[in-house]
Parts: sequence; structure tokens; C-alpha cells
Amino acid sequence: MAGLRNATLELAILLQPTGARIAGIEFESLLTYPLYVALNPAHPLARLESIPLEELTAEPIVGLHIDGYRGDLDRIFAPTGLKPRMVMECDTYGSVLIEVEAGRGVAFCAPIFKLADDKRVLYRRLTGTTESLSAGIARAKNGHVTPAGEEFCEILRKVSDGATATEPGPQGFS
Repeated sequence: MAGLRNATLELAILLQPTGARIAGIEFESLLTYPLYVALNPAHPLARLESIPLEELTAEPIVGLHIDGYRGDLDRIFAPTGLKPRMVMECDTYGSVLIEVEAGRGVAFCAPIFKLADDKRVLYRRLTGTTESLSAGIARAKNGHVTPAGEEFCEILRKVSDGATATEPGPQGFS
């Protein structure tokens, strides 16, 4: 985000920023992903094929240490009337997965975060919410995009046009 704002980057492909992170940024959504829950295979909820949001109200949550993340969690949990129980903040999503694997909590993610085809962390679709994650193109609102950058954006638009991200890709999630 800093690179977009200070013009060292002209474009970024990322999950849609929210809250203060979106200030000065223009975001174009290309795909929308349902929310998933990452959890340790020994977790009692791992036996379920999908996890209702209400089941997570008492669970320890591991998340990212970024501005607005707690607000995002509050928005997800708003229909339950309860506050999420965030127990740990990590600097990278890889660190989040290490903490989930260690059994320190569960994490919210999009299906694109499945990093490897192993069983150390399981992914289950979250139900009981309309919240989702959008992936797309970000640029500074007043930034300059080169012709090559614009051409790249057009390719991304064509590739994503009509694509669906409502279900996991060919790797699947178990």
C-alpha cells in the first residue's frame, strides 16, 4: 500500500483493503471469494464440512497485525451480537498459518490462501455470513499507470471476466 501511495508501484494485485488502508487507493474487484476458516486438523470443528459463524464466537482467532483487521472481524461477527476473541496478531499470513497449525486458534481466509497440498491446516467454508473477500487491482487514486500497466489490467479483466471464485480451485479443500 505504501508503494502505491509513494508511486514506487503503479499497480498491485491484492485482496481489497478496507478501513484506513483504502485511503488514497482505487480498487477494482476482479473476483470475489467466500470466507473460509483455517484450522488445525485436530480441532473439534474440523469434522464439519462447513462451519457456521455462530460456532466461532468462542474460538480463539489468529489474525493479521494490520490497520483495520479488528474492524473487519467486528463486521463479520456483527450478526452474532458478539465480539470476536482475537488472541494473536501476526505480521504475515504464513505466520498466521503456523499458529493455526500449532493449535493456537483459527483464522479467516479466502480459498486462495491454501499454500500447499498437505493436511497440517484444514480449510472449511464459513456459513452464516454474507461477508466475502474481493481480489483485484489497486492503484493510487492520483497515480500514473503506464500503457504497459493498462494493458496488463486489461488482460487481468479478460481473464477474470465470467470466472467464478465461489468454489475452491482444482486443488480442493478438505
